[in-house]
Parts: sequence; structure tokens; C-alpha cells
Amino acid sequence: MKPDVFKSPVQILIGLGFPMEIRTAAEAYRHLVEWPHLNKDASYTLALNACRAALRGEVEVETARGLYAAFAEKHDLLVPSGDPVLAQRGRRDRDPHIR
Repeated sequence: MKPDVFKSPVQILIGLGFPMEIRTAAEAYRHLVEWPHLNKDASYTLALNACRAALRGEVEVETARGLYAAFAEKHDLLVPSGDPVLAQRGRRDRDPHIR
């Protein structure tokens, strides 16, 4: 097993709400590097630094996973339990900016 593999993947929604599993610190780091510049906040910086440190072996990979999952949750990227299409539709129904 590679040293940067998470014990359980972080399931996120990408693009038009398609589910994707992030299984390693390298995948999480890659996703963070591609994150839009305007949406970079403290949770982004913590997750990015933790993933980088995990790849170097400076912190536990599960620490990086936890910070990445917290980032994904803050930015509403986590796949909710149940059907992701229905969950995304329900989220859209609560948004007053989307009709």
C-alpha cells in the first residue's frame, strides 16, 4: 500500500455534480491545486499544506484526509449520504439564487 493512501476515500462532487473518490493525499493535493483562485480561504490553505506535508512524510496521512474532508464540507463538495443526484437537487431547491 502506498504511504499516502487514505483509510477511506473522501467522496466529493465535481463538475456538474458527478461523484468522485479522493483516495490519496496526492489526489487531494491535485484537486486543491486546481481549485479556483477566488475561493481559496483558510480551510484551503490548511488542507493544501497538510496534503503537501503528508506527501513528504511530515504528518500522518489521516491528518491530511481530515483537513481535506473539512475543506470539502465547508465548500459543499462532500457527497451526501444517499443518492447524490437527489441531494444535489435538494441543495439547489434551498438556494434562493437558483430558480
